[in-house]
Amino acid sequence: MNAPLYTPRPVGRAGPDAAVLDVGLRRYMLSVYNYMAAGLALTGVVAYAAVTTGFYQQIAATSLIWVVMFAPLAAVLFLGMRIERMSVSSAQAVFWGFAAIMGLSLAGILLVYTGTSIARVFFISAGTFAAMSLYGYTTNRDLSQFGSFLFMGLIGIVLASIVNIFVGSSALQFAISVIGVLLFTGLTAWDTQRIKQVYFTIGGGDMTKPALMGALTLYLDFINLFVMLLQLTGDRRGR
Repeated sequence: MNAPLYTPRPVGRAGPDAAVLDVGLRRYMLSVYNYMAAGLALTGVVAYAAVTTGFYQQIAATSLIWVVMFAPLAAVLFLGMRIERMSVSSAQAVFWGFAAIMGLSLAGILLVYTGTSIARVFFISAGTFAAMSLYGYTTNRDLSQFGSFLFMGLIGIVLASIVNIFVGSSALQFAISVIGVLLFTGLTAWDTQRIKQVYFTIGGGDMTKPALMGALTLYLDFINLFVMLLQLTGDRRGR
């Protein structure tokens, strides 16, 4: 699952305004990462609270669990399609709502995997994400050439995951996880470069909504990378 972004175009920087652009870009990217980090924090708090209070366990025993599982996807699609017509406060509300419902949908991993392995995989994911995002931000190489390949891979992962819900194949799940780790590692760099280019495409003004969409995109890259790594290397409870 990946969020739509504004379509960027490469823009060169030269002349006396270059320093001003660099300052604006750094401010914009910092806003993107701050929104993303806050969203992840909210997701973690909601997941922990849902399990410790027993709220998630109650929902998991009913058909409402399917609503919880698919609600984040609905929120992503809604924000992607409507954000240009929404006020900044409304866009922020949808973003925080998405982060909260995502926490509820991910709460089950706290019951499946040990806390130690979750923490270990989180820091591995954070290190991998930081390295690839830094690469995407600093590289002069145009990563857009990989866009079609990454998008097709994303569609394949989504379809395979849906099929495996009904098939329940451990071999297929292993393949999905391995490919998913590679895919979302690459998407982190590619999306970071796209988000950076959005700043030069739009050209200043209120960048709150573009920053929210950028944060949502990187948030999804991180969450998917984390989940795929956890499925590969996480220690399950009761073993």
